[in-house]
Amino acid sequence: MRSTQDPALLKAFAAELKARRAERGFNQEELGFASGLNRTFIAKLETGTSSPSLTSLVLLCNGLETDPAELMHSLMKRYRKELRAKPATG
Repeated sequence: MRSTQDPALLKAFAAELKARRAERGFNQEELGFASGLNRTFIAKLETGTSSPSLTSLVLLCNGLETDPAELMHSLMKRYRKELRAKPATG
């Protein structure tokens, strides 16, 4: 079965989450407390080794006091930039 993980998307999400957490002045533990998620899970998200479920995405947005639509808009901008930076293969 083919993997559904997109490394460029995971990298873009990791960067977006880390930037938004820094904007709020939170460390990973504080974001975990504010969102009800485990600090180690947040660390995995920020390193691109894990991807969030829809539920954890909404919990993160609640903890960051940001609208999920706004986060997704910014994420897609980062993702497109990531795709443009990706070297062509073949």
